[in-house]
Amino acid sequence: MEVARPVIALGRDYSDGHVIAPHHHRRDQLLYGATGVVMVATGQGAWVMPPERGMWIPAGIVHDVRIMGTVRMRSLYIEPGVIKAMSGHCQVLGITPLMRSLLAEAVMVPAEYDEQGRDGALMALIQHEVPLLPVLPLSLPLPASRALAQLCRAFLLDPTPHTTIDGWSAAIGLSRRTFTRLFRKETGLSFVAWRQQACVMAALPRLAAGHPVTAVAIDLGYDNPAAFTSMFKRILGTPPAAYIQRER
Repeated sequence: MEVARPVIALGRDYSDGHVIAPHHHRRDQLLYGATGVVMVATGQGAWVMPPERGMWIPAGIVHDVRIMGTVRMRSLYIEPGVIKAMSGHCQVLGITPLMRSLLAEAVMVPAEYDEQGRDGALMALIQHEVPLLPVLPLSLPLPASRALAQLCRAFLLDPTPHTTIDGWSAAIGLSRRTFTRLFRKETGLSFVAWRQQACVMAALPRLAAGHPVTAVAIDLGYDNPAAFTSMFKRILGTPPAAYIQRER
């Protein structure tokens, strides 16, 4: 990967359940999954990347990756500072048809490509297109507090709308009032808002895999699928069935 080129591209396929241990890159990374769902977690938050979406991971950020379904991953590794308009934080991005085509071509380009030829022009166009990709609201902040972060990570693996403030505050030995203040301070969200966003993130891989909305709602612990649909629409702006149809 250490070649004297501003952008390089690599492709690799992963099977369902694969976990990439915490690591970081010297370069900025644009991660793209043509199929399957990818969850990325750092010390600051978690992100879900549905099929045919991308994720911007700035250089130096330690992150782990969880694979859901078979994922055809295509990644760009970009020298820091080459794309100055990008955020210094992780973000899930929409991938345009043009960018999708550029990624498919980029992984076929040799690492030491001719910067003055066709391959160099391709990589230069990528540098112009990446800052234009839309940011998607598929992130979930994680608290810095160790005990609180452990509860949040455990919740992401087994989410339910029935988890309560009283249960969590008792689990880490805080009063309800102190817990509420700490949670909002460290995540920027109320406990209820965070819990709802976590449930939406947990639902996305299942919906993308073709599971019925009613089944997903029940699996997440919702007694009434309409309540799940209402919550999903409030967060992502569209009902789950319409969202998945649009993503396809």
